[in-house]
This record gives sequence, structure tokens and C-alpha cells, in this order.
Amino acid sequence: MEQSTKPIAEPFSSYQILVIALLALLQFTIVLDFMVLAPLGDFLMKSLSMTPKGFGLVVSSYAFSAGASGILAAGFADKFDRKKLLLFFYTGFIVGTLCCALSTNYEMLLGARIVTGLFGGVIGAISMTIVTDIFAVHQRGRVMGVVQMGFAASQVLGIPIGLYLANIWGWHSSFLMIVILAIMIAITILFMMKPIDKHLALQSDKSPFLHLWHALSNRSYQLGFIATAFMSVGGFMLMPFGSAYLINNINITQQELPMVFMFTGLASIVIMPLVGKLSDKVDKFMLFTGGSVLAIILILIYTNLGPIPLWQVVVVNMVLFMGIMSRMIPATTLTMSVPDIKDRGAFMSVNASLQQMAGGIAALSAGLIVTQETKSSPLENYDILGIVVSVMIVVCIFFVYKVSELVKAK
Repeated sequence: MEQSTKPIAEPFSSYQILVIALLALLQFTIVLDFMVLAPLGDFLMKSLSMTPKGFGLVVSSYAFSAGASGILAAGFADKFDRKKLLLFFYTGFIVGTLCCALSTNYEMLLGARIVTGLFGGVIGAISMTIVTDIFAVHQRGRVMGVVQMGFAASQVLGIPIGLYLANIWGWHSSFLMIVILAIMIAITILFMMKPIDKHLALQSDKSPFLHLWHALSNRSYQLGFIATAFMSVGGFMLMPFGSAYLINNINITQQELPMVFMFTGLASIVIMPLVGKLSDKVDKFMLFTGGSVLAIILILIYTNLGPIPLWQVVVVNMVLFMGIMSRMIPATTLTMSVPDIKDRGAFMSVNASLQQMAGGIAALSAGLIVTQETKSSPLENYDILGIVVSVMIVVCIFFVYKVSELVKAK
């Protein structure tokens, strides 16, 4: 039974702070591994002779393999110590990212992304399950505000450094940077994190497949799955072609690109802890709706831009990501509260799988919508993509409302 009568401002213990820091750093590497593909998109499309459709396949291959592994792992997710499960999949993620760094052609990179997705796609779900196991419901908004800062930190530090290294030593060096950092984090988790196995005493399903079926067939859980799937569509549609759009449509140079990502990330670092705290104090659905409206307005502006000064690009991107972050944190916090403790691992794994698969379909669809005549010509139909994403956000508001009502009833 989750306790909800403790004071809102209850401080974290020293061990909880360590766990938050480790999960935030881990999230940083996972997000950076995916996010760095977007700014490296122009490098990759030109050096490996990829079309927008081919690049969309590279992005979606990670998503589809992550989705498949999440479904396969869901039945077993509550059968093991969560620390051991985390280390197993994180090790596989490190190996996959190393394969990306060693790739020399399109086919090798595609295969490496599939391997990385098989392991990396489950890690976010395990992390969210650990947060739900260790932290009380009234603490999770603050925790998520910090853990999700991995997303912002990848913008401020990871992507600019990755692009800087790519400009000097080639795009392979960006993936090597992630591998080195991830190895250090894995070693720290191995020696510093305690076992997380209280859920093992509550298991009633002997068969992992029966356990998976119970999670899939639960009507309440299905609502959470659908809401999360729609959450991922917008990001997977817009982000893969972000750098190509900035360079070829808005005339930002490769040297200016890190500045855009750095300032966008700085805005996210400021807003995310504030949104996390706010999420613990106000109605989460109303906060999510406000962020969604802001995101729609900025998406429609952003996808119709022509050549404008660098500072204007930075401002638009900063406000856009403020809207996106104001959606992610309250929606994720709500969804985490849907499953019972005995089903959390399975729920989070299935949830992450459907999110990744929906994102894969979105990336493929974006690759079919967006076209480019030559390697350096402007992207076409990006404005249409903005309209499609905006419609998806409106649909998502409806499903998150349903999840909010469900959580309040619990």
C-alpha cells in the first residue's frame, strides 16, 4: 500500500539522493544515445549516402527492436532483482553503442542500432520501476524532474560535445564518448546500489507468460499504454530531422548547431525541476494540458520557419522544449501510478515497448512525409509534419485525462 499521508516536503535520504543521481546519469546516456542521432543526421546522411527514408529507418530500427525486447522482457521483469536486471540490459546497451561507433557503412549502423535498441529500450522502464519502488507517490514528481534532466543535460552537454567531437574526429567519436561514460556509471551501480527485490515476495503468477498476459489484459493498464504511445509520437516525428531542417531550411551552419542544442537544454534544465515540484503540488492533468497547448503553438510556428537569425531559432526552440517538458513529467508521473506493485515491472516494460513501437511507426511515417531532392536542398513537407504532430497531441490530451481520472479513483 502506497503511503500518501507523509508531508509533501519530506526530504530525501542520502541513499535516495545517490539513486536519483545514478538514474539521472543513466538516463543521460540512454537519451543521448538516441538524441545524438538527430544532430548527427546531416553528417550521417551525407557520409553514408542516406536518404530521409533511410535515415528514418535507422531511427525507427532502434524503436522497433526496443519495443520487441520490452514485450519479451515484460513477463520476466518482476521475477528478478531490479538492480541485476538493470545491469544486464545496460551492459547490452554499452555493447550496442560500441558497435555503432565501429560502424563503417549504412548496413552496419542499422544492425548496431537494432542491437542497441534490444537492450536500451528496456532500461527506461526498469528505471521508472525503481523510482516507483523506492519513492513515495508524493515524492515522484520531484524525482522525475531530476531524472528526466538527463534529457536536458544531453542537450546542454552531450550533444554540443558530441557535435564538437564529430567535427574534429568524425561522427564515430560521439558514440565512443557515450560508451566510456556508460561504463563508469555501470561500475558505480554495481558497487553502490542496493538490491531491489521486495516485489519478489508478492508474485503469484508462476509463469512469466501468464504474468505478461495479466498485465496486457488489464483494462486500466491498457489505458496507460495508449496514453504513453501517443506521448511518444510527436518527438519521434520531429526530432530525427531536426538538424537537417535547421541546416537546410533555416540556414544554420554545422558550427552554430551546438549552440541551438546547448541553449535549448539550458532552458530544459531550468524548467524541469520547477515542473517536477509543480507536478507534486497542482493537478497533473491541468499542467500537462497547459504544456500541450504551448507545444502545439510552438510546433506550428517552428515547422513553418524560413531563414531567420540564430537567436530567434534559439528562442523558439527553448520555448518549444519548455512545452514538451511540461507534458512529459506530469504524464509520466500519472502513468507510473497506474500499476500495482506486483505488476510494475511488467507494466513499465510493456509501456516502454508500445512507446518505442509507436515512435518507430512515427519515425517511419515522418520519413515518408518529409522529402529532400538533393543532399543539400531544403526539406519539403515539414509544415505538414507539424500539423500531424499537433493533431496527435490533441488526441493524447484525451487519453491522459482518462488516466488522470483513473489514478484519482485509486
